Amino acid sequence: MKLVIVDRDGTVCVEREGYIQTPDEWEPLPGALDAIARLNHAGFHVVIAANMPGLGRGLFDMAALNAIHTKMAKQLAAIGARIEAVFFCPHAPDDACECRKPAPGLFHKIGERYKVDLKQVHAVGNSLNDVLAAQAAGCVPHLVLTGRHAPAAGEALPPGYPTTTRVHADLAEFATHFIAAHEAAAALMAAGTPGQAVAGVASML
Repeated sequence: MKLVIVDRDGTVCVEREGYIQTPDEWEPLPGALDAIARLNHAGFHVVIAANMPGLGRGLFDMAALNAIHTKMAKQLAAIGARIEAVFFCPHAPDDACECRKPAPGLFHKIGERYKVDLKQVHAVGNSLNDVLAAQAAGCVPHLVLTGRHAPAAGEALPPGYPTTTRVHADLAEFATHFIAAHEAAAALMAAGTPGQAVAGVASML
């Protein structure tokens, strides 16, 4: 199964102070839904892994969260795209759980559900916690410079970011580079040069 893991707030949708609590507050970032559609059309399933501490803090309930994701799913369906599943941690930061990013628990659950080798999975988020969770799970970490916690464009990454972190302006730019790399790799494989294909993907991403 070809899989990409993405964060939600600040990566797919606008990040709100105090969390997104109602469907009316959910707004996709420019180009994000189209990026998911392009990934789908290239053969990749997209799964969300997100911290949802507003649930643990009682700021919204599961009915509200389901309504938010129903709105997201309808907007994606309108352009021929879909999110395969949403994995989320409902705990507050002081709950010491294993699923709240930067812990890798959500990623491990995704790997188990879809029976994929996480070392072959690319994961995209907009914060240090997203990147650290992806790295801890063995995924290839990507950072997008959107959301309230992302570093400023053009600046060096602050201390703490893994040296393997790939940086993109937004999810649309990630999708463009990612799809191009895999199309180039497929062409090299068809030409009988698998070693070059692997090196080509690594260099482009």
